[in-house]
Amino acid sequence: MEHPLISNVDELTTEQLQEKISELTKKLSIALRTGNGHLCNQLRMALETFNNKYQERLRGPGTPFDDVIDIT
Repeated sequence: MEHPLISNVDELTTEQLQEKISELTKKLSIALRTGNGHLCNQLRMALETFNNKYQERLRGPGTPFDDVIDIT
């Protein structure tokens, strides 16, 4: 589940996405050690949002199945 309050992910560069992912991973590690479950959930949602956009960027425009599968 992606975080509903993060909306400006498209404006970030790939390097900025990597920095955000690294920063959030460190914060998640701290939250896990302190036992703050609610914060962990929020950080996991934020990480999923940034990771999804990062993976999308790595895949590049289009996939090999774009011309075969039409889901519209």
